[in-house]
Amino acid sequence: MLKTTYLLCASLLSVALLAGCGSKEKEEEKKDEESVSALGAVSAMKEMAEQAEEMQKKGPVDAVDFRTLKELLPADVDGLARKEATGEKNGAAGMVISTANAKYANEDGSESIDLAIVDAGGTAMLMGLAAWSMVEIDKETEHGYEKTSTMGDYKSYEKYDNTDKDGEISVLVAKRFVVTAKGRGVSMDKIKAAVEDIDLSKLAGLK
Repeated sequence: MLKTTYLLCASLLSVALLAGCGSKEKEEEKKDEESVSALGAVSAMKEMAEQAEEMQKKGPVDAVDFRTLKELLPADVDGLARKEATGEKNGAAGMVISTANAKYANEDGSESIDLAIVDAGGTAMLMGLAAWSMVEIDKETEHGYEKTSTMGDYKSYEKYDNTDKDGEISVLVAKRFVVTAKGRGVSMDKIKAAVEDIDLSKLAGLK
């Protein structure tokens, strides 16, 4: 369990160290920025390792039945009708996760949103699903942005491409549930609305 987490942390550190690389002319300008990124990755790696150790001590908890998670998926999201809803429960080596998925789209399919609720059951697998919850991200380009933020009381991660109108948002609830909405051909407001249509407080209370 810890080995998987350390590998994830190592990958995170590598990404942070390489993120600032560019042309020689920009190296000096980005030197301080890279140092901050590296320090942030080291801090995140330490926190992830500590959380993995805590999870190992407590042991995994039973993941919520995916049928219960499916009940929280809305019938429609901001005018997009639900086309299908599925669920499953999988596990190995003592790590079990439950997942509920739903697909939403307009009549011609030009606008669509995929919504998912995952219960990692308090295992280290959560570190892979929500590694972004351990770091601070804030990037912006002429085409879009990527950042960590909050939705209500919960840590969130979002990114959006203004050109293609594609984006996603993920929310970590009660340190075990990850809610993700991925949209195509829609605004970020519409993608966020999909998550807001889920009763996150009720989800947080599930055991």
